[in-house]
Amino acid sequence: MRLRSEVGRIDEQLRALMSSMDRLQGLLDAVVAISREVELPAVLRRIVTTAMDLVGARYGALGVLNESGEHLEQFIPVGLSEQESTALAESGLPRGLGVLGHLIRYPEPLRIDDIPAHPSSAGFPPGHPSLRSLLGVAISVRGEIYGDLYLSERLDGKPFDVHDENVVVALAGAAGIAIENVRLFERTRLGAEQFQRLLLPTLPDLRPFTAAAIYRPAAEPSQLGGDWYDAIPLPGNVVAVVIGDVVGHDLQAAAAMASTRNMMRALLFDRSNPPGAVLAQLDRALEAVASNPVTTTTLARIEPEGSGWRLHWSTAGHLPPLLLTRERRVAYLLAEPGLPLGVDTDKPRPDHSRFLPPDTTMIFFTDGLVEHPDRPIDEGLEALADLAVEHAALPLPAFVQALADHHPSDGHDDMAILAVRTPPA
Repeated sequence: MRLRSEVGRIDEQLRALMSSMDRLQGLLDAVVAISREVELPAVLRRIVTTAMDLVGARYGALGVLNESGEHLEQFIPVGLSEQESTALAESGLPRGLGVLGHLIRYPEPLRIDDIPAHPSSAGFPPGHPSLRSLLGVAISVRGEIYGDLYLSERLDGKPFDVHDENVVVALAGAAGIAIENVRLFERTRLGAEQFQRLLLPTLPDLRPFTAAAIYRPAAEPSQLGGDWYDAIPLPGNVVAVVIGDVVGHDLQAAAAMASTRNMMRALLFDRSNPPGAVLAQLDRALEAVASNPVTTTTLARIEPEGSGWRLHWSTAGHLPPLLLTRERRVAYLLAEPGLPLGVDTDKPRPDHSRFLPPDTTMIFFTDGLVEHPDRPIDEGLEALADLAVEHAALPLPAFVQALADHHPSDGHDDMAILAVRTPPA
């Protein structure tokens, strides 16, 4: 009997140890999942769902405090049915009264087995599920209370225990760090995006042509990009257009992009040279002054010819421009691309030419618009052509906006689009 009792005790201890290890592993997995998010709304919701999973709660919510720290300015509920969510929205999201307000005033872990019996209870709004148990934990960011995490109704019907409290307190500590990291990422990303946009030009008056451009940063936070575009009016109703992409996502790529664009501008005012010769000059100049990263680019010049326009262009390893006619026919300008800049300055730069009828739109873009790791590039190019036809009737600024909004890429890279339209007949 004594031996059986001892074996039973050891078995119970092993079960408790295994349960503790499972909780610890679940907590570690939860911390990793929260840390992977790079958008604040996603982080906040992930905190709630992981806390619910860790303690087996049916309902969860996160309330974010306002600037004064006295009321909730944001409330993120999880676990409500569609009907319950609608009823809660109609009655107004909680502002931090009742037991929620108790946790705001006294930011210590709070466990309640019977919410209606608690002295701070103020009842539930119409349509709100009737709750009995509550586990509340404050979340601090840099020493200040950011908000409160609320969990209610364990799925097994039992009240929350000290083990639930301990694991949620540990999760709240990691959540505060994750929230601060995402806020830092957002500030860094905003600064990087603003810096990038300052390097890009505002399109000048290109009459008789119309033009529009858009730049979108990569989805990854704090990334500078090397994508750029430019359009320069030249004498005689001629316009020069360029799109390019410097390899890399850092300060060096952004600096190289700025210097490349400025050098290109200086070389474009010599109209005696075709685009291929200008790219060759640019390649030699970049090699002489700095060890610039590899760069792909397309340079085009559009000039009057008869009843329409003549497009001259040369490409340095860049994706072909897309042509869209007023009859909504599309075609890529497939031609010998030439090597990217920074590879071999001795190789010739091929030139190409094509007649453009009136009211033709040329779409120059970088690979971030069409590249997707799970699909071949041809599928992305085909999808872009379909998008161009679908939105062809839009004014040019709305047209490039639509292409950027519905792009077929995965958003891992920054993207630039420059569209130029020849005048009507």
